[in-house]
Amino acid sequence: MLERVFEGTIWNSRFVVLLAVIFGLIGAIILFVVASMDIWEVAVTTVQVITHIIPHPEHFHEDIVAGIIGAVDLYLIAVVMFIFAFGLYELFISDIDQAEGKNGSKLLAIHDLDQLKDKIAKVIVMVLVVSFFQRVLHTEFTTPLEMLYFALSITALAVGLSFLSKVGKH
Repeated sequence: MLERVFEGTIWNSRFVVLLAVIFGLIGAIILFVVASMDIWEVAVTTVQVITHIIPHPEHFHEDIVAGIIGAVDLYLIAVVMFIFAFGLYELFISDIDQAEGKNGSKLLAIHDLDQLKDKIAKVIVMVLVVSFFQRVLHTEFTTPLEMLYFALSITALAVGLSFLSKVGKH
């Protein structure tokens, strides 16, 4: 009897994962809201410049692109949080019935920890790519060596993305 109670307690302790699921979803929603507000701010600024309400800033185009890319970065991080929350729930608590139906998404189907890790890793790499692109927008290259480093970094990024696209395919 003691063994049964102990094993039941251990098994039910998996529900602690619900904290990570709930707060992961809250974090994802917050990131979606913040990213949407960033895009809204870019849209308002663009309309103000177009209608001559405010003067045309010096680096207007770069700032607009950087603002949108920053929002995309936040959206991708929010997606990581969603995948993480759904994956933990499916691994530790229960399969999500709605995900199994005809409207279900294979993106959120997680059957083991390696699948969860791979999906999160791919999105994190995309976040890093977007962050790289955002940083490059504001970088000034003044010497040929800096241009060479830039070209090498783009090549390394392309090779890395090529390998990433092959991960999980047989």
